[in-house]
Amino acid sequence: MKVIVGLGNPGSRYQRTRHNVGFDVLEELGRHFGIVPAGNRFNARTGEVTFRETRLLLVAPQTFMNNSGQAVGPLVDFYKLQPDQVLVVCDDLNLPLGRLRLRQQGSAGGQKGLADVLRRLGTSEVARLRIGIGQPPPRFEATNFVLSRFSADERPVIETAVADAAQGALVWAELGPDAAMNQLNPNPNPDPAEKPDAADGMADGE
Repeated sequence: MKVIVGLGNPGSRYQRTRHNVGFDVLEELGRHFGIVPAGNRFNARTGEVTFRETRLLLVAPQTFMNNSGQAVGPLVDFYKLQPDQVLVVCDDLNLPLGRLRLRQQGSAGGQKGLADVLRRLGTSEVARLRIGIGQPPPRFEATNFVLSRFSADERPVIETAVADAAQGALVWAELGPDAAMNQLNPNPNPDPAEKPDAADGMADGE
């Protein structure tokens, strides 16, 4: 079994916000397979499919972002999974809008939901696919920025990124992290201004 976890905040108030791009990827995968993750088992909406002989579980935690580990931990325990069977998809405040980056391990880089998952699983060796949401304009609080929605000009960029992230997640599930990184991380020499494995470090409480 492979598990793809999309991070976000539950409720209509947060739909299509920058912080919820992980949920957007789960929705894209659901459309691909013709399912809608549902229920509230493990404090999450889940949907199971078979993808090219791989049992694949789509998971959207229904805790708030900062408590995502409360959903992922019990699920991993129940299915007796190893950390390398889990991919977490989340937003990244320090990547340019639409930039994708997959890593097999590392710190949470300030992303509170990812940090809670790593803490609950007791390891940093969990694959994570970050989606760049850009940085806030001057005098725009980061907490408010991540809970804002994309502008009309930004929307096509993030929609493409979400679609590419969904396809990359399937490559990860079928062929493994190296193949997915080759597809999603095309630039071997990232912009030195970007912070490696860094994400939004605000305590958003959401």
